[in-house]
Amino acid sequence: MNDVTDTQDIPEAPETAPETSAELDLAEALLAKDQEIADLKDRVLRALADVENTRRRLERDKAEATQYAVTNFARDMLAVAENLRRAVASLPAEGFDGVRAGIEATERELIAIFGRQNITRIDIMAGQPLDPNRHQAMIEVPSDLPAGSVVAELASGWTIRDRLLRPAMVSVARAPD
Repeated sequence: MNDVTDTQDIPEAPETAPETSAELDLAEALLAKDQEIADLKDRVLRALADVENTRRRLERDKAEATQYAVTNFARDMLAVAENLRRAVASLPAEGFDGVRAGIEATERELIAIFGRQNITRIDIMAGQPLDPNRHQAMIEVPSDLPAGSVVAELASGWTIRDRLLRPAMVSVARAPD
């Protein structure tokens, strides 16, 4: 037997020498692709979020359109309600009881229909402060009430659900001269 070992049977240890130019280019290309994948993933996530936000907004708009579909019609019908009230007020105190009862019944039915559609009259009390979100000041009048407070209602205000349909037209106390 021979004590000398054959060097061809022993595998050579891998070199730990610096990476070659091709390996460096490959590593840079992989880093660039990883960055591109991350950027594309971010764009996809943003696009998905945008689509979800659009879907929610459209659902909200659809729900509002359904709830407030009668707004323009209701605004037109307010004139009818006001005219019925004026008709009752213009009748003489004596006579015309049948006409008065008929007009009042028609007005009650119209108000009931408004109620079923969540259309309500804004309650006005003399002395309450003017609320620009619910009142429209038409005239200033001298009064014992504090300046800027409601003196009288000139025309009824109305809301539909939580939205203003028409502001109450009011007279407002004037500041003393």
